Amino acid sequence: MAKTADKVFDLIKDTVLAQGVNLWDVKFVKEGASHYLRVFIDKENGVTIDDCTNVSHAIDPIIDEADPIDVSYYLEVSSTGFNRELSRKEHFEASIGKKVILKLFKAYEGSKQLKGILSDYDNGPCITLDDDKSVKFEKSEVVKVLLDDDDLI
Repeated sequence: MAKTADKVFDLIKDTVLAQGVNLWDVKFVKEGASHYLRVFIDKENGVTIDDCTNVSHAIDPIIDEADPIDVSYYLEVSSTGFNRELSRKEHFEASIGKKVILKLFKAYEGSKQLKGILSDYDNGPCITLDDDKSVKFEKSEVVKVLLDDDDLI
């Protein structure tokens, strides 16, 4: 499903940008019996409902024409929100020096969730914890990385 999301990302990125917003990410997921194509957008002063509507109307015919998805699905366009997920290499590179929340598959020193400063990214995040200890995690060890909303307010 990740390959489908990547194809859609490439198909729509210029059109989304033409709507005055940035394309943050695309996810194609199955939840229960339904499939969802989720498009996450962002802009400097926040995303409005009109932004989501305009992007949805602009990208729907592009996706329909290219037909990269062979099952029926629901298209959802939304803001990234405050705790936006870092999932692409460019997200990590742009977020170095910012506060993040790291969720792990296996506990590190008794915790599956860590907060720290993203200090590097090379096939996985490296974060600096409150005690100034830097810890490197492989991508395969990480469930997800979120920007800490305290850093955005």
